Order: sequence, then structure tokens, then C-alpha cells
Amino acid sequence: MQGPKRPFKSGFVAVVGRPNAGKSTLVNALVGAKVSIVTPVAQTTRNRILGIVHRPEAQVILMDTPGIHRPHSRLNEQMMAFVREALEERDLTLMIVDASKPFGKGDEFAVQFVAEHAPRAILLLNKIDIVHKPKLLPLIDRYSKLHDFEEIFPISALKGMHLDEVLDAVIARLPEGPAYFPPDVYTDQPERFLAGEIIREFVIRNTHQELPHVSAVIIDRFEESEALTRIHATILVEKESQKPIVIGAGGNRIKQIGTEARQELEKIFPPKVFLQLFVRVEPNWRESSSLVASLDYRTES
Repeated sequence: MQGPKRPFKSGFVAVVGRPNAGKSTLVNALVGAKVSIVTPVAQTTRNRILGIVHRPEAQVILMDTPGIHRPHSRLNEQMMAFVREALEERDLTLMIVDASKPFGKGDEFAVQFVAEHAPRAILLLNKIDIVHKPKLLPLIDRYSKLHDFEEIFPISALKGMHLDEVLDAVIARLPEGPAYFPPDVYTDQPERFLAGEIIREFVIRNTHQELPHVSAVIIDRFEESEALTRIHATILVEKESQKPIVIGAGGNRIKQIGTEARQELEKIFPPKVFLQLFVRVEPNWRESSSLVASLDYRTES
């Protein structure tokens, strides 16, 4: 005889932390699909991105957010507004930290920010696959003194270590509720946005030493058919001197960006993608409210 059926659970979980702590890697790993770009450069997630985890007994809606930092431009201010908005809407918070780096003032600021806006949080010590194990206990002790976290998990988002335990702990704390998304949906982001983010990922990967944060991508044309997805995109830079950095000698770098981005795009938009890239100078685009809004890096205000 079967026991009573367990009630279905669902809820929104904010994934927060300092820049480059591994938030996007964690979200992609839990979802099992690429919904957020991952690069070696901090502060590459500019929007609040939803990734949906489907379990027979639950639906977990993860909100990947920009890194917690002190803003220094209009774009940075809007990025932090996304973080605050996610924390206001969440049922639970996952705070992820890079356990391979020494604890500093930025970490203390991030914990204070989370404690103020989302006291109900689980702490994840990420990158334990590259951390000397005796260093973990003092780090756990330090974070425990700063905030009363509900649980603390050492994990490796990249290697998938202890992620099932994290998901079980999250589901245990979610309220009963309906599935908000169909089982075949893994993100709320439109296809145009995903295409732009993937192109931006490979711009960053190929230019990050010279242009760490000054590029953006506009999708000018996005057309799908059964045989081909056609995408035309413009890469924005802030200065004329930055344009040849993106293009490269004889156009080699932009060709490399296009090839790598197209290969990644074809995983999402099979069977084939035609990608055409342009480069345009837009001085101080990060300070332009209208341009930031047109790029979907916007808030309700």
C-alpha cells in the first residue's frame, strides 16, 4: 500500500555572491543546460537570469544575478538593482563564495549585503576541488561569525561536487506550490537575449585582457527556419581605439569570435546558424540609461 503522495513544492531562489564566485557555473550545473554565460572575467552577468530546475517533487527557479559590488557607473547601479530585486522576490537565497581566495573586505561587504536584504540564506563554499582542505574549517568559522546561515556546503560547481545535497536542502525549504513553467522550459530568457549573451561571452573570452568590461552586443536581426537560424549582431565598444582590438589583424579576431560563438549557438539553435558580426563605437554607452535599457540591462525604474 502506497503512502500519501508528497505535496509538490516550488519557489524562487536567488543565487548571489561576489563577482566571479561561480554563480553562473552553479546555475548552469543545477539546471543542466547553459542559461548564463561563464567567462574568466568578473562581472559578466549583467541581468537577473532565471534558470529552472525540474524534479518530480519540485520546481526550483534559480535567479542568477550580477556580482555584489559597490557600483561605479549607471550600468553597475542597475546591475545592483537586479540583485536587490532578486533578493526581494526570493523564497530562499544561495550565497556562493570563492573558497580558493583569501577572505577580504569585499567578502565582508557581500555578507552584510545578504544579511540586510535576505537573512534566510544557505552558504556555498565553491571551488573546493582546488582548495587545501585544512583551510576550509577556518573559513567556515569566519563566515559563521558574520551571519547565521541556515546551512553551509563546501561544493565545486565546475566539478558537480555536492550539488545534489544542495538541491535537496533547497527543496526542503521551499513552500508547497504549483509548477510555474512547463517541464521542457529551462529559462525565461528569449532566444534573442540568449544569442546576444553567447556572442558576448566569446567577445569577452577573446578580448578580456584588453577589453574586460567595455563591450556589449545588440542583436539586429534574428530569423529562424527549420534549416537555418540567421543572426546579425553588433558589438559595441566605447572608443575608436578599441574597435581594431575586436576586429584584429586582418579581421582574424572577429572571425575567431564568430566561429566560436556560432559553434556554441548551434547547440541551442540546430541544425545550422549563420552569424554575421559588426563592430560599432558608442562612446560611454555604460552611462547611457536609454542604451542600457535597450540592451535589456534594465530595472523597473
